[in-house]
Formats: sequence, C-alpha cells, structure tokens
Amino acid sequence: MPRITCDADLEEGMAALAALDPAWEPIIARTGIPPLRRRDSGFSSLASIIVSQQLSVASARAVWTRMEGVLAPLTPERVLLANDEEMRLSGLSRPKQKTLRAVAAAIAEGRLDLAGLEAATPEFVHEHMTAVSGIGPWTADVYLLFCLGHRDGFAAGDLAVQEAAKLAFGLAARPKPAELLALAEAWRPWRGVAARLLWAYYAALKAREGVNA
Repeated sequence: MPRITCDADLEEGMAALAALDPAWEPIIARTGIPPLRRRDSGFSSLASIIVSQQLSVASARAVWTRMEGVLAPLTPERVLLANDEEMRLSGLSRPKQKTLRAVAAAIAEGRLDLAGLEAATPEFVHEHMTAVSGIGPWTADVYLLFCLGHRDGFAAGDLAVQEAAKLAFGLAARPKPAELLALAEAWRPWRGVAARLLWAYYAALKAREGVNA
C-alpha cells in the first residue's frame, strides 16, 4: 500500500495535485508543507482517536492522561477487564466507554484485525472498521490517514476539511460528505495529501482571523 511517511512524500503529492488542478497552487502557497501527523497503528492509537472526538486538544490530552493512568497498560484485554468504577475514573464519557469496550471486544474476538488493515484499500478499511459499534466514518478516516498513512485516505466528514474546501475552491456552501467525496475523486491517488493541505489551509485562515484552530 502506498504510504505517506515523510515530507518528501508530501512534496511529491503536492506537485501531483498542482499538476492535476492549478487551483491547488494558491492553497499550497499559503500552507507550505502541511504537518505529517503520523502516529503508530494499533489499539492505543485508535483509542486516542476515539478519546479526541468532539473535544478540544487540551481536553482530549487531559482525558487521555487520566485514562492511561487508570487503565495501564492500555490494551484490549485491560479494557475488557475494567469494571464500571475504573471506566468512570478514566474520564471517558459513557458513549466513549461503550465504544472503547466494543473495539476491545472486536479485537479480542477477531472481528477487528488492525494489523490486517496495513495493506488494505481505503474502502476496505472503512467497511471493516465501521462494522464495529461506535466507530464512525470520521474515526476510520483519521486512522487511515494518520495511523496507516495511506496515500489515498481522505476525511470527507470532517468539518474543517469541508469548510476549507468551500473557501479554497469558491464553493457556494460547505460541501456535504458525499459532495466532497465526488470532488475529491479528481485528486486520487493523493487524497491523503489533499486532506492534510485542506486542514493546514483551514488552520492558516483561522490563524489570520485570530481564532485558535
């Protein structure tokens, strides 16, 4: 599976996107090389993504530190052994407790094979991960992009990516996920770089407005 592992991969993708569509050129001029944001694959990274959903960076970091302390070592087996009091002390909301337990059970039962996703297509990763209760498209996208480093991963359901696409490409309204996926078809096989550029573009615009993105 082609991966994004370093800045050279990002630069190759940026050049390819600019060649596919000159509209990328001012975006790239604004962002420069976007952050790589790679992390290890596996249960711990997936748990971190689940924790970060709908939380600020600071809040997610605080919950993660608390959870790691209560559920050390953070493994599927340890999560399945945790009692209700430990889960409460972890700082996780009840829906996230439920999701983490569902993911741990799916791994323990062989229904979720994270190692087997290393060479899979984005479509297979999506189907395999979202079959687990609590894992939605956004979680699968973020895992695909940053844990697997897939060159053609994307995040059509991310609000920042949608807003950046609207502003960058002069769209009348923020595109819905299906609309953004249709637009992103033209960016294959470099949608993973396109997503990073759009996140970076959104952050640059918000920084200009004095908003913490």
